[in-house]
Amino acid sequence: MTTTQLAPDDDGAVTGTVADGTMTGTVTKPADVAAARPATSYPDLQRSPEFADLRRRLRRFVFPLTALFLAWYFLYVSLAAFVPGFMGTELFGNIHVGLVFGLGQFVSTFAITMIYARWAERNLDPAAEALRTRFEAAHPDTARLDTFAAGREA
Repeated sequence: MTTTQLAPDDDGAVTGTVADGTMTGTVTKPADVAAARPATSYPDLQRSPEFADLRRRLRRFVFPLTALFLAWYFLYVSLAAFVPGFMGTELFGNIHVGLVFGLGQFVSTFAITMIYARWAERNLDPAAEALRTRFEAAHPDTARLDTFAAGREA
């Protein structure tokens, strides 16, 4: 009869013994271990459920807004390329439809930037700051990211 002693690994772990193909003890899923212990490195932090939630929230906001802007941009370019008569239609004076659409690109870019900044300030930044504070409290030897960035600028 052979017995192999199993020990925890970095991803989380198996405890117990295996004898003749039968395991005694408990198996812990990596996700359970990650949730139960604080992150010990930046990769651990990135694998945490809280970080995954931040990424999910960001993607759910950014991807649809990006798709909307790209559709609007390609509409502008397509109209300019394939329907130049429409884009050259005078609205008043020397102002044409193409000019209004072109200026609308700038306006929509600034609007999207302001919308994102306001949304991130309310929905993303507080959770990110809480996660960062918790990680840095658990690792006092780790330099704060803003301190590190400020040191590089000097």
